[in-house]
Amino acid sequence: MPNYVFKLPDIGEGVVEGEVVSWHVSVGDSVKEDASIVDVMTDKATVTIPSPTNGVVTLLHGDIGDMVPVGGALIEFSTDGATATEPAPSVPDPSPDPDSSPTPQASVPTVPSPTPKPTPIVKPTLTPSQSPVPVSTNTSSRVLTSPAIRRRAQESDVDLSLVSGSGPAGRIRHADLDAFLATGGLMSGAAPTNYSSRRTGITEIKIVGLRRKIAEQMVVSKFSIPHYSYFEEIDITELEELRQFLNSTRSEGQPKLTYLPFMMLALAKIMPNHQECNATYDEAANTVTQFEAVHLGIATQTNRGLFVPVVKHVEAMDVWGAAAEMQRVSSAARNGTANLDDLSGSTFTITSLGRDGGLGATPIINHPEVSILGVHKAREMPVVRNDKIEIRRIMNISSSFDHRIVDGANGAALIQSMKKLLEHPALIFM
Repeated sequence: MPNYVFKLPDIGEGVVEGEVVSWHVSVGDSVKEDASIVDVMTDKATVTIPSPTNGVVTLLHGDIGDMVPVGGALIEFSTDGATATEPAPSVPDPSPDPDSSPTPQASVPTVPSPTPKPTPIVKPTLTPSQSPVPVSTNTSSRVLTSPAIRRRAQESDVDLSLVSGSGPAGRIRHADLDAFLATGGLMSGAAPTNYSSRRTGITEIKIVGLRRKIAEQMVVSKFSIPHYSYFEEIDITELEELRQFLNSTRSEGQPKLTYLPFMMLALAKIMPNHQECNATYDEAANTVTQFEAVHLGIATQTNRGLFVPVVKHVEAMDVWGAAAEMQRVSSAARNGTANLDDLSGSTFTITSLGRDGGLGATPIINHPEVSILGVHKAREMPVVRNDKIEIRRIMNISSSFDHRIVDGANGAALIQSMKKLLEHPALIFM
């Protein structure tokens, strides 16, 4: 039967290569035309490529995490009929990648049909939906010592990785093993070890797909932006009373209010006085773009990684509208239905871990923005008010700013303006 070489099609929008993130078929599988064969991630989206023909898979070009150029061989089939001109398969609408940025238009390289026949990939591959399989290793085999000492250690049931060697490069000598055995197999001051219960497994997970894109984005953000962070405590006792009252009187269909909608409205109210914080910075063009609109990115953890859906035009919303829209875009990010508009266009980002928020952090700015706000858990604390100790509800916040664009005094001024509104929440609505 003839061999049919299927090449990575032109996905469009200037994409010149894609990363293999998941194979849906293996060598030897029989596939039908239009059946899903592979997931490929580009700088813009993750797409599922369908099979262009009926046939049996004879060769996979690329392991998980490998980059394949547009026009490069992707998969080979054994088919019943003669190979026709390779079709341009219809690619389903891609799921947007939240960490992607616009890619300049580029010409697609012409890649000749490959003549070499790579060795078929038959080993199992790790996909994001599969649990990693621990791989056990013998740590004793890695230490430097002689065969005679290894034999003695094996006979004495000693893990040589626990023995300190006094020879060159830490090589273990007979005297070292004797000293270890003389202590009953203990390090100085250590408790007895149950060797049978020791954990020696190692798990290796290849960073691919969305996790790779998140890693790349964090590197760009952390190492291209000179961060500085600013921390503050906010007394939200009055805000908590207002929140509970509004939740107790909300109408059917209105979302339950958390602290975030109030913080969103507070930021939208004060931003006209702090426009340098509601901005993006283009290093290549050396241009800062300040926005009148307040589009807040809401960092959202999902089972597929970190997404940042965006609530657009918070300045035009009330607290119920802000809560409902935040709930909509966050839910869409979690269940995979968010579109590109939901995941792009933010001018300022809020990140919150809720009850797991801890006391402080140094949030990484969402490039190319210049500011980010971290929200931590609220707790009851004794504080001094009017020369008396009272129990108040206190929330810690952390913020980071791009020091090239936002001076220290300006970043502090933004946080103090927000603190004033949250501690006296009636001001948010005046």
